[in-house]
Amino acid sequence: MTEHPLALAVNGRERLLADRLIAFEPRRPERADSVVVVGLGYVGLPTACALQSPTARVTGFDISEDRLRAIKTGEVDLPEPERRALSASLAAGGLELSCDPSVLADADAVIVCVPTPVDAAHKPDLAALRAACETVVAFARRGQVIILTSTTFAGTTRQLLVEPLAQRGLRVGADVHVAFSPERIDPGNFDHVQRETPRVVGGATAECAERAAEVVRRMTDSVYLVSSPEAAELTKLYENIFRAVNLALANEMADACAALGLDPIEVTIAAGTKPYGFLGSFPGPGVGGHCIPCDPHYLLWQLGQQGLSAPVIEQAMRSIDQRPGQVVQRVVELLAEAGLDHEGARVLVAGVSYKAGVRDLRESPALPILAGLRRIGIDVHYFDPLLPEITLPDGTRMTSEPAPHGRDWDVAVLHTVHPGVDYGWARECPQVLDATYQFDAVPHRRVL
Repeated sequence: MTEHPLALAVNGRERLLADRLIAFEPRRPERADSVVVVGLGYVGLPTACALQSPTARVTGFDISEDRLRAIKTGEVDLPEPERRALSASLAAGGLELSCDPSVLADADAVIVCVPTPVDAAHKPDLAALRAACETVVAFARRGQVIILTSTTFAGTTRQLLVEPLAQRGLRVGADVHVAFSPERIDPGNFDHVQRETPRVVGGATAECAERAAEVVRRMTDSVYLVSSPEAAELTKLYENIFRAVNLALANEMADACAALGLDPIEVTIAAGTKPYGFLGSFPGPGVGGHCIPCDPHYLLWQLGQQGLSAPVIEQAMRSIDQRPGQVVQRVVELLAEAGLDHEGARVLVAGVSYKAGVRDLRESPALPILAGLRRIGIDVHYFDPLLPEITLPDGTRMTSEPAPHGRDWDVAVLHTVHPGVDYGWARECPQVLDATYQFDAVPHRRVL
C-alpha cells in the first residue's frame, strides 16, 4: 500500500484520507469467482464491462428482454471502442446476459445498479430499487458479497438489504457481506474512465467493507473506505448536490454577466486560473441527466421527513427547474426584437440530449423547452442525429429534421452541440440563441 496523491489536507485531516484510501499496488491476482450485475442501464452495463477479467465470470441480469436484445445487437449508448469491446466480450462469453433471477443464487458477488428517479412531485421513487433488492435478498446465499450502487438517501442499504437479509436468518458481516459503493460513471467523458476514478465503499461492518472493496477494486485502482453505508450514501448525494449548486450559480453568474455586458465564459475561465479555492462550471440551458436534477431531492425529501430544510439546496433546485423556461422566454424576446409574433414562428432546437456526444435524453432541458415553445403556439422542430425520434412529456412524438436549412427558421436554439456534427447551416439563420454560451461559429449569435 502506498501514499496516494489524494492524501491532501482537508481541515487538517489529511491522514484520515490517506489511511482510508486503499491503493492496490501492485494489483493482486483475482480469485476465480462470479459476479452478477443487476440492471444493465447507463450504469449497470459499463459496470459489467469493467468487471470482466480472465478469472471472473460476469453475468448481466435485467428484467427487460428488450434491453438484453438491444445489448446483444449493439444498440446501446456506448462510445464506439466500448461497443466493439462489448460485442467481442459477448461473442467470447466473457459477459453473459440473463433475465432469469436464479443466476443470483450462483453468484459470489452481486452488484445492484438500477435507476432511482424522482416522481413528478420530486419525491424519491424507489420502486425499481425496492423490487431489485427484494429479488436479491430472495436468492441470497451464505458467502455472498452484495453491493448497492444506486444513488439513494442515507439508510436505504440498511433498510432494503441488511434488515431483510437478517429476517431471512443471514447474519450480515458473517454469513453475507453488504456494502454501498456509489457509482462514478461520467457518460461520454474519456477523461474520467472507471479505472482511474476512485470509488467509495461503506460496509455494514468492517469486514463487509473489506470484502466489498475486493470486488470494487476490479473496476478501479483506488478504493476509499468510509465508516458505514449511510456515510457512502450521503457522499454520493453530496457530490451531485455540489454540482447542482455550482451549476445554478454558473447560470446566475451568466445572467449577471449579460446585465453587465460581459462574457460569462471568459469570466469563468479567468476565475479558474486561481489554483485553489475555485471550482467553476459553465452555464447552459438547464441541467439534465439522471443525477443532478434528481439526486438532491433525495436529501431534501429525507430532511423534510424530519421537519428540516436546506435553503441553499432548495434554491439551487428551484433555479435549475426554472432555467428551461428562461430559454423559452428568451426565444420570445428575440422574435419580438425581430418584429415577429411568436405564434406561428418557426423555431429549431439543435441538439436535444442532455450532454454532448451521448444519446441520453433523461431529464434533458430540451424536453421542457420544446414543450414550452409548443405551448405558446410556436412551430417548433428539432435537429439531433443522435436521437432521430423523441417523445415529449405530454406524449407528443417528434422526429429530427434530417438536413436543416438555416433560412427556414426564424430562430435556431443551440441546446447541445455534438462533436462531429455539421452546424454550418446555423450561420444562415437570422436569429441564433446560443444556450451553450460556447458556439462562436455564428458571429451574430445571442445568448440567454
